[in-house]
Amino acid sequence: MLIWTQRHFLRIVLLCAAVVCPALAQNPAQKLESCKPASERTGVEGCWIIASAPLGKLSASPVFWTLDIYPTKESAQTAAARNSTVVEALGKVWLFTVGDKISPSPHGTRVTEIGPLLIKPGEEYTAQYRESVMQPGAVSRTHLHSGPEAFYTENGESCVETPAGTQVGRKGADIIAPEGVPMELVATGSEQRRGIVLVLHSSSKPHTTVVTDWVSKGLCKSKP
Repeated sequence: MLIWTQRHFLRIVLLCAAVVCPALAQNPAQKLESCKPASERTGVEGCWIIASAPLGKLSASPVFWTLDIYPTKESAQTAAARNSTVVEALGKVWLFTVGDKISPSPHGTRVTEIGPLLIKPGEEYTAQYRESVMQPGAVSRTHLHSGPEAFYTENGESCVETPAGTQVGRKGADIIAPEGVPMELVATGSEQRRGIVLVLHSSSKPHTTVVTDWVSKGLCKSKP
């Protein structure tokens, strides 16, 4: 868990500047979140990169992200198909599969299927998976990805603002953000937001780029 002291906060404000950290400058009560490797994990809260799997060139047919839960890692690995990744997150064992729609396995529990995800034909992609645990009011850095980003919410609520407007994600309502579109994510609602994120990015490009030429209108933060 991040512990904020007055001295640390002043240091962050001086380093950020309003353009780089607009959310923090507008409301010092909000925490600015960025995703870090799981090896740097220091607590439950935060955004953690838990797996990264090169997938190569994907089928030209509609691409979906399928999320299944299994009782053990061994049973999940047995059920794994092409472009599947076994991940432990949110206290469960998951089998993530990117590609065509697949039939549920009798040994697992189908949670959801998110898509279609728009990709470029002939491009090689990498699936980066993130576990995100954020308190209400936490705000992401303004950024974009070199491929689509999909959000599954297990608990709580999140809101993504892009130049096109907002999308709200909660249990049973998933979010997809397209490639190259600047965005800001805010944990909204009144409960801790727990979820998993897929960044399906170009293998030849950075998965995430911080954006400084677009600033959100605060549409998510104005939601009750």
